Parts: sequence; C-alpha cells; structure tokens
Amino acid sequence: MNTILWISQCFLAVVFTYSGWMKSTKSEDHLVAIGQTGVEHLPIRLIRFIGLAELAGVIGLLVPGLISIQVLLTPIAAFGLGLIMIPAAGIHYRRHELKAVWFTIGIFLLCLFVAWKRL
Repeated sequence: MNTILWISQCFLAVVFTYSGWMKSTKSEDHLVAIGQTGVEHLPIRLIRFIGLAELAGVIGLLVPGLISIQVLLTPIAAFGLGLIMIPAAGIHYRRHELKAVWFTIGIFLLCLFVAWKRL
C-alpha cells in the first residue's frame, strides 16, 4: 500500500507542480491558450494565489514523508488540494467541458484517497 500511495503522491505532485507553476507565472491568456480554461475571467491575483497554494500543497505532499518529520502535513496537503478541485469541477461543468470535469473529479478522488490512507 505504501508504494501505491507514493506513486499517487508523485502523480499528484506532477499535476499540481505543472498547474501551480503555470498559474504562478503565466498570463490568463496564456493559461487559456494551453487549456487551463478554468481561470478565464478570474482576477490575476486569485489565479496567482491558487497557483501558489498548489505549489505549497506539493511540498506538503512530498517533503514530510521524505524526511519523516510532521507527516500529518501530508494528508492535510492532500485534503487541501482536493478542496481546490471542487470549485474547479464546477467551473468546468458550467463551461460544458466534461473531459475536464472527469479529470478534476479523478484528481479530487485521488487526493482524498491519499489523505485518508496517510492519516
């Protein structure tokens, strides 16, 4: 089970590192052009905040387990990243982007799985 959890955490880390980095550094137009349509019409400061929250979540997913200190931060980070997915799914649903809705739901469920098993 530990191997499955680490694979899940690494997958989530890749997804949220990419998403967080792009939201933290790129313009709204660029994000929409590369497919992150959920940020369209959001204030740039909110986009940046979400990106930084995602990057902080990645640190919380990986670092505590790697150094065996404050390991309770891992399920907290996974739960927090999962919370970000709830409004994201709603935004994609309102935009009729069903593929993005299902991907977001999958990420949400994987976050909850990691949070539950790492408690």
